[in-house]
Amino acid sequence: MTGLLDRLRAWGGSSPRERVIETLHGRINQAARDPDLYLHLGVPDTLEGRFECLILHVILVLRRLNRLPEPAADVAQDLVNSVFLQLDSSLRESGIGDFGVPKRMKKLGSAFYGRAEGYDVALDTGDTAALTAALARNVLGVDAPEVAAGLARYVLASDAALSQADLDGLIGTGPAFPPPQSFAAPQAEPDGATTRIVP
Repeated sequence: MTGLLDRLRAWGGSSPRERVIETLHGRINQAARDPDLYLHLGVPDTLEGRFECLILHVILVLRRLNRLPEPAADVAQDLVNSVFLQLDSSLRESGIGDFGVPKRMKKLGSAFYGRAEGYDVALDTGDTAALTAALARNVLGVDAPEVAAGLARYVLASDAALSQADLDGLIGTGPAFPPPQSFAAPQAEPDGATTRIVP
């Protein structure tokens, strides 16, 4: 934990904690916007698809934070707060009035915590079938689990990579997510060669 405290002291300023969260949140956003998730793993490039992809990556990072010693729990809570502030701001910028925002935020909050519970149980129990079905339904928006096989492999690999990270690494170098395109399913071509495609 010394590395984390040294980093906070070095940054200085009035809100070093806010800088930690801003940096971590930004790196998760970047990972969730990787074009290969949409090009190779079937995530729809829509508002709903981008939302689902964002909260999937947030949930994966929260899983690791919730298993680390203090002050990781505080970082986790601050990250959740930051994500919901971003969602609130995005809703307002889209033209939704003050009356409609709380209702939308309640729905988003329910979706977030529902997804978190479902993904957690599937990952903790090693239930790949349940994970794949949940990803197909929630992220890809289809009732065909087989099409989410590549995304499920990506999530499993991401969870495994994050399980090796400590708090200093998460806020220093950032969460480690593998390249999404490497999990796309290969398809045989007429000459016997294979090429990566959307699963």
